[in-house]
Amino acid sequence: MPKDLIGIRPVRLPAAVGEVVLAAEELRHGQANAATGGIWRVRGPAGSAILKVARLPAGADAEKAFSTSDEPSHWNYWQREALAYETGLASNAYAAAGIDAPAVLGVDGQPDGGVELWLGDVTGTGGFGWPPARLGRFGYELGAGQARWAGRVPATGWLSRRWLAQYMAKGPSWVGPFDAAFWDHPGLAPWPRQVRDRLRLLWAERYRMLARAEAGARTLCHLDVWPANLVDDEGTSVLLDWSFTGEGAIGEDVSNLILDCFNDGLMDVALLAEVDETVTDGYLRGLLDGGWTGSADAVRTAIAACGAAKYSWFGPAMAARAVRDDLGTSSYRQDTSAAAAVRRLAPVVTLIADWATAARLG
Repeated sequence: MPKDLIGIRPVRLPAAVGEVVLAAEELRHGQANAATGGIWRVRGPAGSAILKVARLPAGADAEKAFSTSDEPSHWNYWQREALAYETGLASNAYAAAGIDAPAVLGVDGQPDGGVELWLGDVTGTGGFGWPPARLGRFGYELGAGQARWAGRVPATGWLSRRWLAQYMAKGPSWVGPFDAAFWDHPGLAPWPRQVRDRLRLLWAERYRMLARAEAGARTLCHLDVWPANLVDDEGTSVLLDWSFTGEGAIGEDVSNLILDCFNDGLMDVALLAEVDETVTDGYLRGLLDGGWTGSADAVRTAIAACGAAKYSWFGPAMAARAVRDDLGTSSYRQDTSAAAAVRRLAPVVTLIADWATAARLG
């Protein structure tokens, strides 16, 4: 069997592929999620489609950072994405605002109890190739889409609930063994002392920051909005990977998008300030045009609180890596050493620290 076909034994093939698999290219994706059994672009005589396999918790790797569960409200419920597509939630959630999702070509159970999800192969420019203005347009669309759901998140049982709190509970395992002396390590010299002090305080008070994040107005969130999940398909914004979707704060998705443009080095960090401003302003305009009547200042505070809470682990984790000279593992990271990562990430951790300060004062 050719190497690129190993692991591709689908229950059935969609018409978009045809009657036989000719090639299967494994696509880059986060390797930390225990619910993900693989993602491939599958080609056949009729064309191509995307195959995603979701694994039962019993068959998942317990060592992966993102554990999964049979509990439908769990932050990483293993069947959520298939349900989001199969029920039409993914395609309809923000459709009125101009955000689309891939077409569903099939959802089938596997012999081991897992699920295979077939999706249309969306072509176009991925989010890491979007300039700040295009990201700002998406911010506008997201604001308009989420205004519709403000205060009225569906009661659907498999949507995630308190996603951020469940995610943050994993933070200590990502930081690992930590000593306060790490903040004074020479490897962190590129981070100003004031920034390090504020990151230290944020980590100590992360659950107070979570409370601020959860105090904001609620809406239907995607909860994994970052450039790897965005495609411009002939001018239409397509949003991928709906495995976390559920109840969240207005502004929560925006904070994630802003930081995750830069965390792995796939966009020039010199654009951070422009992306922050453009995406935030676009989101606020979208909320207003979508019917939101709340305070713009409250939304800015929510963005700051959500971003600071979610990434409260990031500063200490990078500090620990600097001490150990350990770059960590990621299928996306572009840095060649821990020292290079620390230097590049100085503006990112500064924004996290600034958000923490703004949220406390907001």
